[in-house]
Amino acid sequence: MRRVILAVTGTIAGLVALLSFKSHVPSVPAAATSGGSGGSSSSSSSSSSSSSSSSSGGQTTTVPGEFPQGSVAKSLPAGETAVDGNVANTAYGPVQIQLIEQNSKIVKVAVLQQPANTLHDIQIGAMAFPQLISETLTAQNGKIDAVSGASYTSAGYIQSLQSALDKRV
Repeated sequence: MRRVILAVTGTIAGLVALLSFKSHVPSVPAAATSGGSGGSSSSSSSSSSSSSSSSSGGQTTTVPGEFPQGSVAKSLPAGETAVDGNVANTAYGPVQIQLIEQNSKIVKVAVLQQPANTLHDIQIGAMAFPQLISETLTAQNGKIDAVSGASYTSAGYIQSLQSALDKRV
């Protein structure tokens, strides 16, 4: 009888402890995400006063120092051209990139849109995009490998990259 009472008491104590547990939700840096979670959101980078917007259901982020969607690169050095890729809609949100070229060579890749509906989306982008950009600058074409753990984001990046490569002169 004592064992039953101890087991029931232990179970109740464990359930109370479990139900009262409050997990810590890490804060998201303000530069990494945009405003509210409505159908249209806007953000601005610290070096640019223009804003980007998205008509899709997710949020849009603008990487600081990069050009927002739809903008024209106003301060490109002489000889450089910017080519925007098409928006690739993935299961987690839109992905769009911009190529900066000089003498027919890709010198920079800017991420104009990326999935940002959850903290996990932002973490995946922070891990995947630098690898994808590095591979793009090395390969100088759209034949790059996807990043493990970011299959949808990688596919969207490669699709937008290929459309930008197709558009260039």
